[in-house]
Amino acid sequence: MTKLLEAPHAARPAGPPGPAAPRTGAPITQRLRTPGLYALSLSLAFAIAGLLVAVVGKSPWDAAVAMYEGSLGSGSSIGQSIDQAAPLLMVAIGSVIAARAGIFNIGQEGQLIIGAAVGASVGLFMPGPGWFVLLMILLCAAIGGALWASIAAILYYWRGVDVVIATLLLIFVANQVVSFAVNRPYLLREQAVPGQTTASQSDMLRESVWLPRFGEYPGFNIGAGIFIAALLAVGVYFALTRSRWGFRIRLLGLNAKTAHRAGVGAVVVGGGALLASGAFAGLAGGAMLTGSGYRIQDGFADNVGFDGLLVALVAKDNPVRAIPVALFFGALRAGGGFLASTGIPRYIVAVVTALLVLAVVFPTAFAEIQRRRVARTTDA
Repeated sequence: MTKLLEAPHAARPAGPPGPAAPRTGAPITQRLRTPGLYALSLSLAFAIAGLLVAVVGKSPWDAAVAMYEGSLGSGSSIGQSIDQAAPLLMVAIGSVIAARAGIFNIGQEGQLIIGAAVGASVGLFMPGPGWFVLLMILLCAAIGGALWASIAAILYYWRGVDVVIATLLLIFVANQVVSFAVNRPYLLREQAVPGQTTASQSDMLRESVWLPRFGEYPGFNIGAGIFIAALLAVGVYFALTRSRWGFRIRLLGLNAKTAHRAGVGAVVVGGGALLASGAFAGLAGGAMLTGSGYRIQDGFADNVGFDGLLVALVAKDNPVRAIPVALFFGALRAGGGFLASTGIPRYIVAVVTALLVLAVVFPTAFAEIQRRRVARTTDA
């Protein structure tokens, strides 16, 4: 009886093949949705920015030309955009590592300035050949950023303090620490010169410890920081996707319970990811110190930490994809600085830059909201 019941299903007469199954690829409208969102959001951002510029009595066309001239209008402008992108990319790489481990570090601004302060201390007081001191500045800046991030790691794994809150509040502490250091002659305040008053800043680093530059001003010229950042981005990408360390980080970020059962220690792997994120932010501070600023002062970070975090978010936690995104954000920063020199109020420049950043972030955020909505509907 069983054989008779199974026979109709087990043996079927062979016949000509049926029609091919329809292809299930996404329709053209879905594939064009993301580029369309980018075009729409950028157009809306430029329209609002032009309206704001017109309200303060300036020409929107002149403002657009100034943005272009400051970012892409000449060889020196392109070089400035690339230089601005280098620390953003370094911060983004560290943010990607922490995010892959399921940790959201938003304290890069404080980790960056602490790393720069440590690097300035090394550069000003360490003797030796320039190349060796430069390497020590970058290394110690990375260590300084990692140590500052370790405070948040200790608070999280020891007392359960949320990483977002701890890293955010440590930004204010870092700013006060650096401000204290650059206002004390026995720490980092510049040495007094007879007949001149000192400012709340450190002495300038000697030229032998600056990052090398390629090209000549006013032509195309860039610093070595972008090459360091690009190599680190590629290296971290392969480490995250091809190494055991990267597998453990991704496993911890995807499912902490499964990672624990597989022998992945949350304290070691997760805490290490947070320290690595801080180290890259500190390295970005060292690169800014030796590549452009050459001294530490109040406001040194200049929102690079926050912008680098945005780069990681737009790049969807992919270090290689963060390279072009960082270049775009670098062009925005360079163009915004040139825009301020045309007489447009500084706060308008900040608003215009923020609008453009929001326009770039919006499509990614919208896609993530849609994905979560579909996931909730499927689960229901």
